[in-house]
Amino acid sequence: MSAPHPAAPAAPAAGPTATDATWLARAVALAVENVADGGGPFGAVVVRDGEVVATGQNRVTPTLDPTAHAEVQAIRAACRALGDFSLAGCELFSSCEPCPMCVAASLWARVDRVVYAADRDDAAHGGFDDRAFYDLLAAPREQWAMPVVQVRPDDAAAPFDAWLAKVDRTRY
Repeated sequence: MSAPHPAAPAAPAAGPTATDATWLARAVALAVENVADGGGPFGAVVVRDGEVVATGQNRVTPTLDPTAHAEVQAIRAACRALGDFSLAGCELFSSCEPCPMCVAASLWARVDRVVYAADRDDAAHGGFDDRAFYDLLAAPREQWAMPVVQVRPDDAAAPFDAWLAKVDRTRY
């Protein structure tokens, strides 16, 4: 299986920068504000060239959307603001270590770097224990409580054939 973005540039240095604390403080403030507004204790900021592109707050319970995590909300808003599904050149700052879904969304969005404040242990202490998801993804699918199975009809590859035949497709 190949990587989702084989043409992506090499990862930039992952170490802390002088402005990381500023953006993390903004993400944490968004998280605290969101609690008062009925959302979960998570906030995120997408930054490019030292400027905020978009922010996000966890809106899972107010919107009844289990994918409305702060990082996903920020990624969606940043893509709309930039008019592109690629956030190459951007960094994502999160009030807490992103869950597996949010890490995957960051990878698909081609974010250059993810920086977070609290970790998964802090989240677990607050009642948000993602350990089960990390453990599940590391286990063979046969051991998952929720079956994920393939049923392959004869035309299973038809959508990809149509995609490859479309000469004006947007590659991503």
